Amino acid sequence: MHYSKTAFQNGTEPTIVTRISDFEDVIGQRMDFSDSDLLKLNRLYNCSSSLSFMDSCSFELENVCGMIQSSGDNADWQRVSQVPRGPENDHSNMGQCQGSGFFMHFDSSSVNVGATAVLESRTLYPKRGFQCLQFYLYNSGSESDQLNIYIREYSADNVDGNLTLVEEIKEIPIGSWQLYHVTLEVTKKFRVVFEGRKGSGTSLGGLSIDDINLSETRCPHHIWHIRNFTQFIGSPNGTLYSPPFYSSKGYAFQIYLNLAHVTDAGIYFHLISGANDDQLQWPCPWQQATMTLLDQNPDIRQRMSNQRSITTDPFMTTDNGNYFWDRPSKVGAVAFFPNGTQFRRGGGYGTSAFITHERLKSRDFIKGDDVYILLTVEDISHLNSTQIQATPTPSVQDLCSKTTCENDGVCTVQDGKAECRCRSGEDWWYMGERCEKRGSTRDTIVIAVSSTATVFALMLIITLVSVYCTRKKYREKMSSNGPNLTLQNQHAF
Repeated sequence: MHYSKTAFQNGTEPTIVTRISDFEDVIGQRMDFSDSDLLKLNRLYNCSSSLSFMDSCSFELENVCGMIQSSGDNADWQRVSQVPRGPENDHSNMGQCQGSGFFMHFDSSSVNVGATAVLESRTLYPKRGFQCLQFYLYNSGSESDQLNIYIREYSADNVDGNLTLVEEIKEIPIGSWQLYHVTLEVTKKFRVVFEGRKGSGTSLGGLSIDDINLSETRCPHHIWHIRNFTQFIGSPNGTLYSPPFYSSKGYAFQIYLNLAHVTDAGIYFHLISGANDDQLQWPCPWQQATMTLLDQNPDIRQRMSNQRSITTDPFMTTDNGNYFWDRPSKVGAVAFFPNGTQFRRGGGYGTSAFITHERLKSRDFIKGDDVYILLTVEDISHLNSTQIQATPTPSVQDLCSKTTCENDGVCTVQDGKAECRCRSGEDWWYMGERCEKRGSTRDTIVIAVSSTATVFALMLIITLVSVYCTRKKYREKMSSNGPNLTLQNQHAF
């Protein structure tokens, strides 16, 4: 909530100087709350526990966070600090701390095809009915090896728990730590079950898991994994486009990350042409894109990730009058994927000051030279009470063909009747049946001042007339009672 040292800068000197010089480069951060911030907030509002946090485990302690091995499998998960075929280090410390750094490993090279090793978490008690499981996975075995995620849910009728398969993770890349998210929807007490399964291929290593976090939050929709990241910082080649992704509504999009600037990294959201464009509503209405640079601290409670959100306002226009979030094939520029496939990319919207290079190199944003950007695109049109949800159809177009909306108004159909939806800005708006009238904050102020002055003048006139009439009436009454008053005074003497 504090400005940075260069906020409102006009020149090279800092505009804000801290009394303690060590905090000069600390003020103005726009990342998530720190653990000390959260501690202060919890104490301030008398919160004894977190609403969303459930579990975190980096396997640094020998009790492996209360996890248990299954008795019905063919092998076991082992707590180790390195494996000859990889990984050489755990993900938590990346070998930076001597004498620490452990993870759980399933050796698939020493078992037969189809053999399993099962590791179950401690018993967990949900509150919200939805959870997100996050962990890192390393494969040094075969590409056919897989990790299955189960939920063992308990009830009064089933004390042993009901086992349900949630996710099968296959085709795991070999030779590096990979981040995974698994969406859970559990309402009763449960355990999370990790089952490593030996595939048909030749294995010289196995599967390893580390830095498990479970929280009652929504999982991100997509993960953009950028390898060999440091080479792009401040480099002319530091302009990166993500792979194409699809939102839950079917809109195709890309993320643009600009690291070529000397001091800051920028991030932008682009709509691109996709397979569903013919069935979608254009301009794209009220989709909120959240882009999060993940702080890869092993404990989710100590992370200070950096995120920005943008919303696709269907009324937003460009300088040439086109709708900014219109169909990319109509307003976008020609672009090519790495494999040579041509597509159209719409304009990008975001910020050129997403995070400074200095902060980017701090904490655990970059780990093992890898960076993860978490992406979520949600439909928030339900938050806008005036938003029309209907998708344009030929009948709508027929009704609107007879209605002309002025000043770039948009024709919509409400209750079977064509209506004009007028444009508006921060301090101006159009109104009327055809958006033919323009209003502004200034006009409103002038009208309000004029009305106030008129009312004041009218009240002043009424007051003066009332005073005049009252005084006149009083004088006439005094004149009629004058002799009586004089006689009474004479009599008193």
